[in-house]
Amino acid sequence: MKAIGFSNSFDLKVSNEFEERDIPVPEAKGRNILVNVKAASINPIDTKSRNTSDGEFKILGYDAVGVVEAVGEEVELFHVGDEVYYSGTNTKQGSNAEYQLVDERLVSIKPEHLSYVESAALPLTALTSFEALLEGLNISSNPEDNKDKKLLIINGAGGVGSVATQIAKHLGLTVITTASRKETRRWSEKMGADIVLNHKHHLPDELRAHKINQVDYIFNTHSSDAYFNVMAEMIKPRGKIVALVNFMDKVDLNLLKDKSVTFSFEFMFTRPKYETDDMIAHHEYLRKLTYLLDRGTIKTTVNKTLKGLSVETITEAHRLIEEGKSIGKIVIEY
Repeated sequence: MKAIGFSNSFDLKVSNEFEERDIPVPEAKGRNILVNVKAASINPIDTKSRNTSDGEFKILGYDAVGVVEAVGEEVELFHVGDEVYYSGTNTKQGSNAEYQLVDERLVSIKPEHLSYVESAALPLTALTSFEALLEGLNISSNPEDNKDKKLLIINGAGGVGSVATQIAKHLGLTVITTASRKETRRWSEKMGADIVLNHKHHLPDELRAHKINQVDYIFNTHSSDAYFNVMAEMIKPRGKIVALVNFMDKVDLNLLKDKSVTFSFEFMFTRPKYETDDMIAHHEYLRKLTYLLDRGTIKTTVNKTLKGLSVETITEAHRLIEEGKSIGKIVIEY
């Protein structure tokens, strides 16, 4: 099968180590299913993972959609011919290949009314959003409980922010996002944001301009360092903050003590990486996502499509992500 990968860590600004190889099709065993990949989307973690090579040929790609080609002897949830989507794990070979093995507990049937491309844009960002909102922030799944609650999403036009906005609106929250460019503000509003703040300005002042002093929840999908002090100021007493990005420097967590604020990290790959007892939560969250997509409650976030599995398309997608100006999701159609 054709696969695009690399053997040595590299910086795209210096060199390009992506290469195409013909490798054996893996065999489905145990609870793994073999998927004939039809499309995959690229996420920031793909670009960061280029620095993790140990010299072995590594295939990136996490989000994927495709058709089940074979199933392991312990598989119970899927059959050959099923159209599925998933985000898999960061500990095994990825979806930048014609075929991929994935544990059935991380997979769901794809939305009936969405194309392969539209479906591929969503698993990683939706799983991240469900875990961050329902678990990290402990937001109620009952919209009636949330009608007076306000959520701030930092970087509302990104892949995660775009899905999180829609899920939060479905949960009945008032959603406040950040964006600065005209096109990103428009996109965030399209995703359902009630208020869009300009992160080029002082966010607490921007918020007060809308007669809101503090928010109940903050979901930071951008730099933890850049926004930590601002978040400490904007969060309500006994509020909750969840972040995606590692701190690069030391921060003063004591800033959160006086308000008794809860701070946590969200890493979507925790369950598959450690094969937790509740790993099937990914299957269940994706089933919920499929239901919401087929009802039209949530829309796909794909905003750019590249054609063909090749070194050229993988490279272009990585470059677009690293420019930091992409809106929504980038999908490669195989």
